[in-house]
Amino acid sequence: MPHVLIADDSQHIRKMVSRLLQAESGYDLCAEAENGKEAIDLALQCRPDLIILDLSMPEMNGLQAAHELKKLMPKVPIILFTLHEELANHIAVVNMDVDRIVSKSEPSSLMGHVRSLVPTW
Repeated sequence: MPHVLIADDSQHIRKMVSRLLQAESGYDLCAEAENGKEAIDLALQCRPDLIILDLSMPEMNGLQAAHELKKLMPKVPIILFTLHEELANHIAVVNMDVDRIVSKSEPSSLMGHVRSLVPTW
């Protein structure tokens, strides 16, 4: 069963993603982080198969965390889940550390991206 780590400073968003994963059989939420630094620490502990990061987080934003995570776990796909999709798309042209950018305004599309990056076993 693929393990997913979610990092977002909003508890509401983390819980929403958790519910989406629970509703989709075959995925396990291995950890929840409130910021990018915590996401890195938890990723090293739980070794996720997929990481979902918010762009705007305290201590370390999602792009900074993605950059560090790709150095540590280059084969683990990363989804940037953000309200700032246009800004993220512009930045991602320079920073290729994220595999997908998904808008929080369309949360129903998130699981389609999860399935395409990490199919269930």
